[in-house]
Amino acid sequence: MSSLFAELARQEAANARREVDTYVREIPEFAFLDINSRARAETLEYARWLRRRTVELAPDGASLTDDDLAHITSMGAARSDAGMSAASPRRILRVHTALMLRELNEAAEAQRGGGIDELMRIMAWFTAQGERGIGAYRSGFLTVLRRRMPYVAQVALLTRALLSDDPAAAELARLVELDLADHYAVTVVRVPAHPLDDRYLESETEALVKAHQVPVMWCPADDGGGELVALLPTAGDAVPSAGDAAPRPSDGPDEVPESAPALLHDLALAVGRPCAAGTATAPRARLADALDRARRVSRAAPLRRASAGVRPYTFADVFVELAVADVPSTDHWLRTLARHLEPGPDLLVTLDAYYGHDMNRGATAAALNVHPRTLDYRLRRVRELTGIDPGSTHGVRVLTAVVVRTLSGAWR
Repeated sequence: MSSLFAELARQEAANARREVDTYVREIPEFAFLDINSRARAETLEYARWLRRRTVELAPDGASLTDDDLAHITSMGAARSDAGMSAASPRRILRVHTALMLRELNEAAEAQRGGGIDELMRIMAWFTAQGERGIGAYRSGFLTVLRRRMPYVAQVALLTRALLSDDPAAAELARLVELDLADHYAVTVVRVPAHPLDDRYLESETEALVKAHQVPVMWCPADDGGGELVALLPTAGDAVPSAGDAAPRPSDGPDEVPESAPALLHDLALAVGRPCAAGTATAPRARLADALDRARRVSRAAPLRRASAGVRPYTFADVFVELAVADVPSTDHWLRTLARHLEPGPDLLVTLDAYYGHDMNRGATAAALNVHPRTLDYRLRRVRELTGIDPGSTHGVRVLTAVVVRTLSGAWR
């Protein structure tokens, strides 16, 4: 055995103890090792076994055996069975990798500049076999997780993994039997405060997943409402640039998948409350930015009931309202105009329908179920109360923002 590997073998027990101590110090879920001596002994033995096998296999570049992988799988299963969270494998991997690299560096320094060939050899082995070991650990962890966690919670884990670009997403997708796409439209559905309990929402979320076969998770809010986040596969033709907070004019528009309206309709029916949806597209590796954009859009989008047709808005649909929200003086001015409309009969609803039908009088009157002369009266009333002609260019620019800001609930 070379001097580098001999040094690693000599430090096996000390390095294993340091790893266990680091777990307890840096990963809160390992705090139980301080009061459970048996669990601590098992964790320590596993840490020693892993280092021992590294020293035995790495010098000749030998692979982990099936028995080795089975042992690693059993450790993942044991930690999952102990109730550790789905986030723990990633934290454990981070700590373990950092410590192994530290141990290799310390062993190399102990050789006073020697052992470079052995160091390169073990680094290559660690890279290749580490992926196999990580896969085995995750497999064991997730297999047990499937037994102890409701299906909808498993899908939520997958959704979070995709949004954070977690490598565990592939294994989680197999676990819940959902196919992964290369590009997604991240769709955030905002639901204001509602009287529904968590069990009902869990049941409806599971129904959405099974009906539409997409990753979905429900995120409750402090005000009693919340957000439903759904990842809808897209063709990936329109993708914003990496690092952009919002699509630039040179980028293509965010794609709205054909499957979106049906999912939003089902959700709106389930909650029985007005909803607002925002969507943004991105490659699978950049979904976190898309989530931020979609969430901002959903907060600016108007609230609609299922009967009115809940649709996903994109950044291009509400860029004016997003800009207005960041300028308090402009927002205050628009809110004042909205208050001027309050004495009128259904003026806000009328303007919403008027602009929603591209200012077509016949279509607007039909949608409102009123006579065209009644529509004309209401539009004149808007002009009288605000001093702005709804059919003018100025009117379109100003009053559409008044309508959307009001219907979004921003001024409640």
